[in-house]
Amino acid sequence: METITCLHTGPLGVNTYIIPLAENAVIIVDPAACAFTHDETKITDWLSEHQKSPAGIFITHGHFDHITGLPVLKNAYPHCGIAIHKDDAGVLGSATASSQIAALETMGLEHFLPALHHIPAADITVSGNELLNNVFTGNYDKEIQTALSQWKVIHTPGHSKGSVCLYNEFRKELITGDTLFYRSYGRTDLGGDENEIIRSLVMLKEAILPDTVVYPGHDYYGFTFAENFR
Repeated sequence: METITCLHTGPLGVNTYIIPLAENAVIIVDPAACAFTHDETKITDWLSEHQKSPAGIFITHGHFDHITGLPVLKNAYPHCGIAIHKDDAGVLGSATASSQIAALETMGLEHFLPALHHIPAADITVSGNELLNNVFTGNYDKEIQTALSQWKVIHTPGHSKGSVCLYNEFRKELITGDTLFYRSYGRTDLGGDENEIIRSLVMLKEAILPDTVVYPGHDYYGFTFAENFR
C-alpha cells in the first residue's frame, strides 16, 4: 500500500500531505509552498518528479499558513478543485488578506501579508460527513473513485469554525490539520473556541480506532491516535 507523503512547506513548516489514491492520482492537503518562503515549486516539482496528477486540493482550515500554495497549484492545475469547509470558505479568494490581518498581527507576521494576495476562492465547500468521492467528482476510473470513497470528512470546529479532519478507517489514517497534534491540540486564539475544540476531541476519541496513524498540520506525524489519550 502506497503511503502518504509529507512535504514541509511555507512560512510555518506546514505538513503538506499528498494522499495516494490509485494509478497516478493523488489528493493534496494544505499546500503552503510559496514565493515568500522560496519553496513555491516544491509541491509541483514533487508531482512532476513522481508523475502524479492531483484529483483535488483539500484545505483542513483557512488559516494563512495552510493556503499560500494555492495560487501556484491552481495555475499549474486549473481544473483541480479546491475544497474547504463552508465555515472557513470566506477566508479564501478576494477576502483572504483582509480576513487574515488579525492573525498575522497576533503572531507578529504582518510582513507576510503580501503572500496572501491572489489566493483563489474555493471551488467546493463541505459541511462534514461527506466521502471524498462526493467532493471531488471528476470522471475518474473506478479504482480512483473507490480510493476517494474511503476518505471521510469530519467537522472538528475549535481551532477555527471550519476545521476538519480526513479519516480513512480502511487504511487507519487520520489527517487532523491543526485540531490534534502529538499529545496536544490546536490553539484557539485565532478565531477559534476552546470549548468547541474540546468537544471535537471528545467526539474524535469516540469515533477513531486507537491504532489509527495520525497526520497533523505541523511537527511530528505518524503516531497512533491512542498515544494522545493514555
